[in-house]
Amino acid sequence: EVQLQASGGGLVQSGGSLRLSCAASGFSFGDYAIAWFRQAPGKEREGVSSIGSSGSNTFYADSVKGRFTIARDNAKNTVYLQMNSLKPEDTAVYYCAGGLYYSDYDLLPAMFDYWGQGTQVTVSS
Repeated sequence: EVQLQASGGGLVQSGGSLRLSCAASGFSFGDYAIAWFRQAPGKEREGVSSIGSSGSNTFYADSVKGRFTIARDNAKNTVYLQMNSLKPEDTAVYYCAGGLYYSDYDLLPAMFDYWGQGTQVTVSS
């Protein structure tokens, strides 16, 4: 059974930090790109960041570039999203997803086959 378990969300003040984790099982993790998406109430799901299968390639949405860092540990089947300098507009449910296709230029939900449950991130002003 494919599982992607996102954790690490919570309530933080503006300017604070959180680290999200995505633990994967049930598929060949080292062959898959992993991404983080987020969805705020009333808004479409938005691509935040992705990382290629080896960890050498990363993509960031303009809205998080310079504040968020994605990394993976293939020995632990886990991807991390370090989020610094958080802003109220970062408030959303964050989802991790896995897919065989990675792009340096785009990040769309249709590129990913496997999805985890979300973790809530709330940034207070």
